Amino acid sequence: MATESANPVTMVVQPHVAQPIAAQGKGRRNYLGMTLRGETDTQKRAAMDAWGHGDFLCRNYILNGLSDTLYNVYSSATTARALWESLEKKYKTKDADLKKFIIGKFLDLKMVDSKTVMNQVQEFQMILHDLHAEGMKLSESFQVAAMIEKLPPLWKDFKNYLKRKRKEMGLRF
Repeated sequence: MATESANPVTMVVQPHVAQPIAAQGKGRRNYLGMTLRGETDTQKRAAMDAWGHGDFLCRNYILNGLSDTLYNVYSSATTARALWESLEKKYKTKDADLKKFIIGKFLDLKMVDSKTVMNQVQEFQMILHDLHAEGMKLSESFQVAAMIEKLPPLWKDFKNYLKRKRKEMGLRF
């Protein structure tokens, strides 16, 4: 074990980032490609190994959730962080587009006389659920007012009655 004390490990380990400090002389590389110049500091080595193992597991858990075609595209990522950032860059913009699409559906929804009101209310509920799932919260009074405004044209008298009603109304589906 004489070689363990000859070269101490010099490594900076930060959350989600591990980078070697300028290595001097010959060193041994671990499976992440980081230079280890000795094994005297077992805590640093254990921390690096734990980080490497956790990164390996995380990367493969993410890859396991991808379809086969996406797996082939993203399997070249070397760390879980790089994989996550590339996926986030690709699909974060789609989230914004999805929110715009759901808002558009909400604004465009108009109830018609040719369909049953219950089916249209269910469609309205689904849109509200999608809005909530995307993190967009609407107050209950706004939801009630929107539901009243979206009633079919033949319900004009009932709509006016609901608008003039003084008692606070809530949604109970």
